[in-house]
Amino acid sequence: MSKVQGGMKCVKYLLFVFNFIFWLSGLLVLAVGLWLRFDPGTVELLTGDGAPDTFFIAVYILLGAGGLMMVVGFFGCFGAVRESQCLLASFFACLLIIFGAEIAAGVFGFINKEQIVEEVQKFYSSSITDNTNVNGTAIAKIYHKTLDCCGGSTPDPTLCPEEEADKKDCLAAITDFFNSKLHIIGYIGIGIAGVMIIGMIFSMVLCCAIRNSREVI
Repeated sequence: MSKVQGGMKCVKYLLFVFNFIFWLSGLLVLAVGLWLRFDPGTVELLTGDGAPDTFFIAVYILLGAGGLMMVVGFFGCFGAVRESQCLLASFFACLLIIFGAEIAAGVFGFINKEQIVEEVQKFYSSSITDNTNVNGTAIAKIYHKTLDCCGGSTPDPTLCPEEEADKKDCLAAITDFFNSKLHIIGYIGIGIAGVMIIGMIFSMVLCCAIRNSREVI
């Protein structure tokens, strides 16, 4: 039998709907992480000997966060249906931890964004420095093809033929490439943070209502 009555029933079902949306949000985060990990352009640019791994470390963290959000969303739905104070309190605590971790990850990513870009730029620059290195030449060609760019900040006739001289230099193209991906992650993170705040409010209200109903009984 339901322990809450009246308006709290509405909160209960709203919390259930929220948790389903939160579960879908976790699925979205997981999907974005898989996209970044297996996107052909990203994989081609960031694989190979000497390639920087900072970006992929952040992607693995994103994959873990998405999986955790799906698990928490599932238990939140169960806690709302069962009207369990213990599950709802655990759900609130998990949301608070994930929210804090998301804020920390966002700050870390913002602070280290330039470092990630610089590492990739250095990796590209090192690949075009030694023209006798076959692997370096192959890496440079991958960057040129994927980013539709050619050369560094100064024109290099031996690296870029005349027909490619008007293309954007690869150092600027690398910056634009990562900014576009990080912006997508940022927008999704802001949206999910808003959803989590609503979920924490609903779970706290419902948990208090369940406790009050038990005291009355």
